[in-house]
Amino acid sequence: MLKTYEEKRNNIKDEVLLIGNSVVEALETSLKTLKSDDVSALKEIDLSVKKLSNKSNEIDNLIVTALALYSPEAKDLREMVSFLKITNELIRAASNVKGFIKIFRKAYSDDLNTSTILEFTIPLHKSALLSLRTAMSMIEETNDNHTEEKYGRVMVEDSKADDLYAMVEKNILKLITKNLELSKEYFDVLSSLRRLARTSDRASSIASLALFAQVGGDITQS
Repeated sequence: MLKTYEEKRNNIKDEVLLIGNSVVEALETSLKTLKSDDVSALKEIDLSVKKLSNKSNEIDNLIVTALALYSPEAKDLREMVSFLKITNELIRAASNVKGFIKIFRKAYSDDLNTSTILEFTIPLHKSALLSLRTAMSMIEETNDNHTEEKYGRVMVEDSKADDLYAMVEKNILKLITKNLELSKEYFDVLSSLRRLARTSDRASSIASLALFAQVGGDITQS
């Protein structure tokens, strides 16, 4: 392809990575606050879904322009199509992370069984973070074997996140039956954790798109 296309391609990839890394950083920071049991610090995390959405629209316009001007073929075309879809998945992931941070912080209090909540929340959070971080690293991967290996890792973490959510859901429902007066708070915590699990789902979709861009095949998204 022409050098100008390569420049546009690299610019588009960098912008996609910028959005993804913003979401990963928010997850990293929120995990640290949970590990230190300083949930109030979640309010300090700055993750603007609106700004990221505007950036995503800019990227989509760059992609459409590149497709119109250069008519890329084969792998280059797959990559552009993947980027177009990945930006949407990243905004959904950002919305889920933002929702988790906001709802969890407001619902979490010493009145709840915090030890049980954190027992499952922290490993669930780790899986969501690892799955998204690994999926984003696939965008920069050039080795087919490494891409497939990373895809497998994302699928494992996504499955683990689903299992952990099912476990925490079961335990929180038990806590609700014993503390009906705190049912709203427990349900809100559960709602926030569902958003974490969905973040892992979005990472799975991003990994599928990155795999498609690198090695071809069918696009599979959850």
